[in-house]
Amino acid sequence: MSPRITRHPDGIAAVDAEYVQPGHAAIHIIEQDGRAAFVDTGTHHSVPYALTALDALGIARDAVDYIFLTHVHLDHAGGAGRLLQALPNARVLVHPRGAPHMIDPAKLIAGSIVVYGKERFHDLYGDIVPIPRGKLVNVADGDRVRLGSRQLELIHTPGHALHHYCIVDSANASIFTGDTFGLSYRHFDTARGAFVIPTSTPTQFDPEQLLASIDRLLAYAPQSMYLTHYSRVTNIPPLAAVLKLQIREIVAHARSHAAAANRDALVREHMLQLWLRLLREHGCTLGIARQTELLQGDLDLNVQGIAVWLDREKKG
Repeated sequence: MSPRITRHPDGIAAVDAEYVQPGHAAIHIIEQDGRAAFVDTGTHHSVPYALTALDALGIARDAVDYIFLTHVHLDHAGGAGRLLQALPNARVLVHPRGAPHMIDPAKLIAGSIVVYGKERFHDLYGDIVPIPRGKLVNVADGDRVRLGSRQLELIHTPGHALHHYCIVDSANASIFTGDTFGLSYRHFDTARGAFVIPTSTPTQFDPEQLLASIDRLLAYAPQSMYLTHYSRVTNIPPLAAVLKLQIREIVAHARSHAAAANRDALVREHMLQLWLRLLREHGCTLGIARQTELLQGDLDLNVQGIAVWLDREKKG
């Protein structure tokens, strides 16, 4: 098994989690002074790639001190329990809201089956190994941890999920953003750079919280963001601007059609056409059919997230 590894500056590597398709989800490894940490783990199926990557990078398994889980959605955290079994000195750092689901993942599994269906769930995520309570560390907002000589700050960033936090590497002007700074697939890179879209997956999407969390990240003046989907982007201010524009436009359109009988179909079509327009302006030369194919999964999940948010807002 040969992992796809992208080596970035500052002792950071991205390992393809081989989730859905190549280039969709990254597992990041940070190495400093002979110590290492994972940021997100991919799924149960991703763990062999993560472990083989350690070998390829020359990092011993007992040199891994931390597994940072930006949030407990299973494409980010589903492999954590299995990975932990191979890392004798590692602890798993998780948002307090997410910790119970890592100890007992039954509700997380049930919720995911509602979204994906039982057969598709198993194909995507496999088995979810519980994490012993003694191996979990709850992350408070503003906590700092040391990895060798590198200090990392952990900040709560709700909006995509209430159990989300980001890892700020101030010395290297970088932030590991999970899903807070959206998705940026390398398929869509052009001479203008990266293209980014928001992710509003169910069930805790909140646009105002997400916009505030993006602004909080920008306050650190990062030069690089490491997104789980998919890895390093730079030239951050323009990306943030187009990300926030999309959130506001999608939310405004959804609210204006909240009472429509075909609400979800209207939201879906608007979101797709917005993305296709922005890709055209970005200089993407892929055909529309290929663009739509690459966006399909995120489009479906985003519409579900918008629907849950609209229903919650309606209830007040």
